[in-house]
Amino acid sequence: MAVPTRTEAISLLVSTSPAPRLLQHMTVVAEVASFLAYRASRAGLVVDRRLVEAAALLHDVDKALPPDHPLRELGHGAAGAAWLSEHGHAELARTLIAHPVTRFTDPDAETWIREAPIEERIVTYADKRATQRVVSLEQRFDRWRRKHPEYRERLARAYEVAQRLEDTLCTAIGIEATDVERLRWVEDAMSRAFAAGVPDRRPTESVDGLPVFRAPGDSSAA
Repeated sequence: MAVPTRTEAISLLVSTSPAPRLLQHMTVVAEVASFLAYRASRAGLVVDRRLVEAAALLHDVDKALPPDHPLRELGHGAAGAAWLSEHGHAELARTLIAHPVTRFTDPDAETWIREAPIEERIVTYADKRATQRVVSLEQRFDRWRRKHPEYRERLARAYEVAQRLEDTLCTAIGIEATDVERLRWVEDAMSRAFAAGVPDRRPTESVDGLPVFRAPGDSSAA
């Protein structure tokens, strides 16, 4: 099956009724990844921007599955890949499997950051630059360090590799890490999807007192 369109990706995402904070995070990651893919294309690199957007929007879809869902036993990333494969989008599986922070501690991590498909590296890096808004790599890892002090040494190794991914990717696409921003498209695409008949199952709660979604062009949540 072909890589899902924006409408199809949104339909898959909202079908899981993701929690507000998860939905916001996935939105930010998708829009950061879209920016990175756009800049890669401008730099003359061949990149499947549709795959990047779909995989980034759905990268944490397994976190929206019920706690007792059998696929959760596969672990984060692999569970989402399996869920998408079951829904006819196995072409996104590899990118979802690659994105968790634990990828940076695999034995082949150094080779991966240089040789993996650019789509995988873009989605993985975008996830490391986003929480509920765009953050630095250091800020992202600092949250993990505070949340998981028991993994301090493993996160230290992962951070070193993530820094090399940042340097390698940003150099390849001709930007500085401080240039990273959101290329906003999710709000508009959701509106179009709902107008086309996709059921609107978005949560109505806010995130940190702010609406989950903002109007196109509003950068205050970035």
